[in-house]
Amino acid sequence: MKTLTLNCDLGESFGAWQMGNDSAVMPLIDAANIACGFHAGDPSVIRETLQLAKTCRVEIGAHVSYPDLQGFGRRSMQIRGQALIDTLHYQMAALEGMARIHRLKMTYVKPHGALYNDMAKDIALRADVMRAVAAWHRPLDLVVLATVDDSDTVDLAVQYGLKLRFEAFADRAYGSNGLLLPRDQPGAVLTRDKAVAQALAIGQGQLTSTRGKVLQLQADTLCVHGDTPEALAMVQAIRLALKNRVD
Repeated sequence: MKTLTLNCDLGESFGAWQMGNDSAVMPLIDAANIACGFHAGDPSVIRETLQLAKTCRVEIGAHVSYPDLQGFGRRSMQIRGQALIDTLHYQMAALEGMARIHRLKMTYVKPHGALYNDMAKDIALRADVMRAVAAWHRPLDLVVLATVDDSDTVDLAVQYGLKLRFEAFADRAYGSNGLLLPRDQPGAVLTRDKAVAQALAIGQGQLTSTRGKVLQLQADTLCVHGDTPEALAMVQAIRLALKNRVD
């Protein structure tokens, strides 16, 4: 079984609005995708999340999104080219600047929500995101969705000189096309038991779509969302299951 790192979307509270249980989840994961203020998060939440990541010795990455705070970054927007690159750089700079204050280093970028899903279907948008990451003043990895055929994404990454981390989701259902089932469809978010089973299957290089199709894919990292009611219990169960399978 392949050894997978476990990542989670954290730092998604802002103002008086609280999201997730970051202090309990952080010690269980390997990498924290930290919201940069455009879909969630605010300066104080970013600081608190960075301090927590430092205490738990967890890797940090910029969880960048469309500028959609009201929609939690889950609404598609027609932002492309330099306008999108500027939007991403603004968020990356916010996280990196605050990370440096705490003697931390941002090591990767992961797009969020609608931007992440749109990238998986639109190679031109994927190229815009890669241009943004490649233009950074130092190398950063880019997290992208692992699919049944990653050849176009790999070729594009080679063109831009980027290192990719292919990601699969423990807590989300997949369609037969190998993409995530939209959240507005029944069964799109998995229960804890189903998520654990899917995590173990991904470790074996495959998963089963909602229609029973076995999909072959190779992932480097496994994501569990931090905004679901079962997030903490799910991360605990998946971490234990992966450890037991490796042992």
